[in-house]
Amino acid sequence: MAETFRAVWVEEVAPGKFDQQIVERTLADLPDNPLTLAISHSSLNYKDALSAFGNRAITREYPHTPGIDAVGTVVEDRSGTFSCGETLLVTGYDLGMNTPGGLAERISIPTDWALPLPKGLTARESMILGTAGLTAGLCVEKLLEAGAKPGDGEVLVTGATGGVGSIAVALLAQLGFRVAAVTGKLESADFLTGLGAWKVLDRETLAPFASKAMAKPLWAWAVDTVGGDTLFNVIKSLAYGGGVAACGMAAGAQFQANVFPFILRGISLLGVDSVELPLERKAAVWNKLGGDWYIGEQLDRIAEDIALEQAPEFLARLHRGHGIGRYVVDMAR
Repeated sequence: MAETFRAVWVEEVAPGKFDQQIVERTLADLPDNPLTLAISHSSLNYKDALSAFGNRAITREYPHTPGIDAVGTVVEDRSGTFSCGETLLVTGYDLGMNTPGGLAERISIPTDWALPLPKGLTARESMILGTAGLTAGLCVEKLLEAGAKPGDGEVLVTGATGGVGSIAVALLAQLGFRVAAVTGKLESADFLTGLGAWKVLDRETLAPFASKAMAKPLWAWAVDTVGGDTLFNVIKSLAYGGGVAACGMAAGAQFQANVFPFILRGISLLGVDSVELPLERKAAVWNKLGGDWYIGEQLDRIAEDIALEQAPEFLARLHRGHGIGRYVVDMAR
């Protein structure tokens, strides 16, 4: 009898209507890739929610199993790169987009998508971080490379209750920065101050800047996880020589802009990608997250553990914009 495993299964049940359920699949259903992993943990990301609700810019064909993050042990590696039983981490590339993803007990992937679990992190901790943590780490790295120092002034983080935002708040605070956390969920202010936020601001704080060519300089640096016009409102309100690491587009992929902040204040717009990043770059940031940048007990503040059977419910929550922190899928629950 063929080995079966559980997986989230997204089907288009009517034009434009998508259903998410847990099904039994077999190894023969997976793509013919050299590396097969038994997944112990995955996590939920906004991109997974988009895939689960039929966004064809993320996933072209259905039925499909989403999940852009996964950690697990090697079942088979026909390339000979890894040993059976070795724990590997996978984030990004095509996983969970058009390749069956990590919201399943088994995945089959190209060998060069995986790296050994970083020292200093457990499998669960790696999924509390996941793509969100990697992206937050890359944002912080961009700011540091641009010259950011704790004494410069406040660092703004938009979308601060989300996965990337909450980890960015915790990481920047641990590195000594004063973090101003922006959110549309002021009821979560205690969550953000618990992560180390210096202050918590309503996202409407940025709205009056929309009609201005430039705003009063309020923040030294910023991490923007939202995109859209929010991103340029942040740019307008940065102090001379500052910069913003931009990594999201939940509020839109376009914004209205002018050149004044760039040529009058020397502001830098620093783009961040964590999907197609070369594996060695990913490994370097992961090693920091498990080493000098380890945020310790804050990981548990950020995380909520769920079973695979709960994934459809929580994907719907993320799709509605109601997510807080990180949701870790424990296959053993």
